[in-house]
Amino acid sequence: MDKYRVAIVGATGLVGSEFIKVLEQRNFPIGNIQLFASDRSAGKKLLFNHAEYEVKETNTDSFHDVDIAFFSAGTDTSKYFAPIAAQSGAVVIDNSAAFRMDENVPLVVPEVNAEDIKKHKGIIANPNCSTIQMVTALYPLHKTNPIKRIIVTTFQSVSGTGSAAVEELSAQSVQVLNGQVTAPSVYPHQIAFNTLPHIDAFLDNAYTKEEWKMLEETRKIMHAEDMLVSATCVRVPVFTSHSEAVNIEFTNPISAEEARVILSQAPGVNVLDNPYASLYPTPWMAAGTDATYVGRIRQDVSCSNGLVMWIVSDNIRKGAALNAVQIAEEMIKQNWIIPGG
Repeated sequence: MDKYRVAIVGATGLVGSEFIKVLEQRNFPIGNIQLFASDRSAGKKLLFNHAEYEVKETNTDSFHDVDIAFFSAGTDTSKYFAPIAAQSGAVVIDNSAAFRMDENVPLVVPEVNAEDIKKHKGIIANPNCSTIQMVTALYPLHKTNPIKRIIVTTFQSVSGTGSAAVEELSAQSVQVLNGQVTAPSVYPHQIAFNTLPHIDAFLDNAYTKEEWKMLEETRKIMHAEDMLVSATCVRVPVFTSHSEAVNIEFTNPISAEEARVILSQAPGVNVLDNPYASLYPTPWMAAGTDATYVGRIRQDVSCSNGLVMWIVSDNIRKGAALNAVQIAEEMIKQNWIIPGG
């Protein structure tokens, strides 16, 4: 089997660490791996397949001997270094928002639009975590019965913000339980035992950037420019996994049982739906797993062609690192990338 020269940019972050774990667990065909980060993290040692690797500072010469570069170091880093990596011959799979809506960059969820990978010009964008799990669950239904409208409310874990937010939730939880006053730093308000309907900056239309991403990215991934999407994104005091309450209006009537059958056969989807036995997805059980879980599938009593469902997935895994690795695996499977080429 061919072996590939791989780089991870942002290797010391939450998603970077998950890249390492996913590549190990899936036995990705790696001939050589290089780990990059900012100057603050340069010199750290990380393990990959029981061998120790030193993290290097990302620079313009980092990508000359790289076939696949996984980026998860923030938008500014991606904007600067991803084109340099692509020009050096690497295929960049970028987890930031830098290129998602660029018409020349494919935005890919392999279970939905793997064919779009072929259109890349050196950079492939990984969608927003909340978008990935939603389209993974909805696209199999859309293929059978076109979706006209989606209304989604997300319940997003703090790991989506990064390690500082995870630490803040942990520290604040202890403070609250001990009757102490919290001092928010990462978020504008206390996150422990609280919910914040505020993810990313607010736009002029009073939606947040996170909510607008779900609209634009869903349309691009599903090739459905006229699909109506409205999102409300909420940060919740959960460490890992995002949950979503989704109302879907279809072109034609569809029963909850039809949807269960379709989704039970869909790639990457696991149906857990017996509410009378308390069987439905939760963020705790989804954490550390690969699937997108769907439950609470039921008729929307306010819409004759509507369904309501509950979707849960690990935002660091399927919502970031795993999806990117799956894109690379698809390129290899289809012979769309050649080592050293």
